[in-house]
Amino acid sequence: MGYRKKAGMATTNDETGRYRQRRRTRAAIVNATADLLSAGQTPSVADIAEAADVSRRTVYLYFPTLEQLLVDATLGLLSQQAVDDAIDAADLGGSVDSRVEAMVKTLGQMSEETLPLGRALIRLTIDAPSPEPGTPRRGFRRIGWIEKAVAPLRDQLSKAEFERLVSGLAMVIGWEALVVLQDLRGLPPDEQQAVSLWAARALIQATLAEASSRRNEMR
Repeated sequence: MGYRKKAGMATTNDETGRYRQRRRTRAAIVNATADLLSAGQTPSVADIAEAADVSRRTVYLYFPTLEQLLVDATLGLLSQQAVDDAIDAADLGGSVDSRVEAMVKTLGQMSEETLPLGRALIRLTIDAPSPEPGTPRRGFRRIGWIEKAVAPLRDQLSKAEFERLVSGLAMVIGWEALVVLQDLRGLPPDEQQAVSLWAARALIQATLAEASSRRNEMR
C-alpha cells in the first residue's frame, strides 16, 4: 500500500481513492437532482435515488435533508456551466493566473444571486454529521473548478504539492471566503474579488517557489 507524506501525516492512496469516489457519488446525486429540477419537477428522495442509480439510504448518507440537496443542486444550476466556460475561455496558453482569475471573477459576479444560497447550504451542513470521516459535505464543484484551473501545474508539482495547493485555494475561493470578507471586513463585492484573487495568486507563487527549491535540493 503506497504512502505519501503530507503536512506531517501519512495519507494512503486508498484513502485518497475513497475520498474521490465519495466525491463522485455525491456529484452524481446532485447532478441527478439538478436534471430533475431542470425538467420542472420537485423531486422526492426516491425520485433522486432512482435517477442517480443509488439507494435512498445512500442519498441520506450524503444529504441528511432534502432541503440541503435541493439547495446544492440549485447552486449547481446557477453556476456550474458559467464557471467551467470561463475557465476554458481564459486558457491563454495554459496560463494558470488567467484561469484562476476567470474562476474568481465569475464566482464573484454571480455572488449576489448565489451567496444567499451558499449561506443556506453552510447553515444546513455545518453541524451535519459526515457519513464517514473525510466525506465531503459540500463544495465538490469548487474543488473541481480549482483542480481544473490549476491543472497546467500538475507537471511542475509533486502530487502532495498539487493537493496542498488545491486545499489552500479552497480556503480563499468560495462562499466561506466571501462571507468572511463581507461580514468581518465589510468589503464590497469588487474588493472581495480582488482579495480572493490576491490570496490565490500568493498561494500559487508560494507553491511554485517551494517546488523549485525542492527540485534544486535534489540536484
